Amino acid sequence: MKLRIATRGSHLARTQATFVANELTELGHETELVIVTTSGDKSDAPTFGAIGATGVFVREIEQALLDDTADIAVHSFKDLPTQSPEALTLASITRREDAADVLVMQRDSHSEASGPLPIADGAKVGTSSARRQAWLKHLRADVDVQPLRGNVPTRVGKVGDGYDGVILAAAGLNRLRDSMLDDRPDLGLGDHIVVRLDPEVFIPAPAQGAIALQCRAADGHIVDTLSIIAHGPTETCVAVERALLMRVEGGCDVAFGAYCTEAPDGMLQLVAMLERDGRLIGTRAHDKNPHAVVDIAWEALAES
Repeated sequence: MKLRIATRGSHLARTQATFVANELTELGHETELVIVTTSGDKSDAPTFGAIGATGVFVREIEQALLDDTADIAVHSFKDLPTQSPEALTLASITRREDAADVLVMQRDSHSEASGPLPIADGAKVGTSSARRQAWLKHLRADVDVQPLRGNVPTRVGKVGDGYDGVILAAAGLNRLRDSMLDDRPDLGLGDHIVVRLDPEVFIPAPAQGAIALQCRAADGHIVDTLSIIAHGPTETCVAVERALLMRVEGGCDVAFGAYCTEAPDGMLQLVAMLERDGRLIGTRAHDKNPHAVVDIAWEALAES
């Protein structure tokens, strides 16, 4: 049986889908990529929040599953709404890449004396994420934050071309660097400095760096197949982050971040932050029980 894998058409999306296809090929399955253009891909709105409701990068891909034009959907997990169509299920979360954000900047804009965001005073930094905009505003009020959308190569290309720096997900950058695609883009990072931002300070989006594999709930054999390539610790941590996101009920236009890690003894460490009424509210929680750690964090955020 050939497994049809639905994905967006960007280099990063195809890289992620090809990784999944290779994993399934090793299990003895034939695969085929099905390229889907989403409403988010078509929009030229300057920020994610301006595009519309959450799910603008996934709805058409989910519809491909519902229409039986694809068998598996590959998503950047942070793009998925907390609620999916009833007929679909999240069958597997693969091993997470680095969840952190990175700051890509011109060499002459780098400033080691600037704390957690080592970029020169007054630098122009591009991002269309409400979360990243809020963190930048509160960590570095002097920085000129301007909207910037586009795929990873497009945004990297803006460094030195109207922007002193851009904020990206480390996972996307790392995956493109390692991509096996024949048309893999040259990111041109040799002339830039890339600084990883501490995810416990510049807190990432829930489930950032994780790939979610979705299929029809009724396709039990596909669910079983995808479960083989799941990564348990990743599933636990991103489930915690997304459970807290559900409590916050945040969309693309809400500044919210959550980052969970699991210690060798099973202790879950969760750090989260949101912007409310112009101020940042943060919390840290730890517990071995996933539900308990979410409850602890939510109680702190709700009462602040």
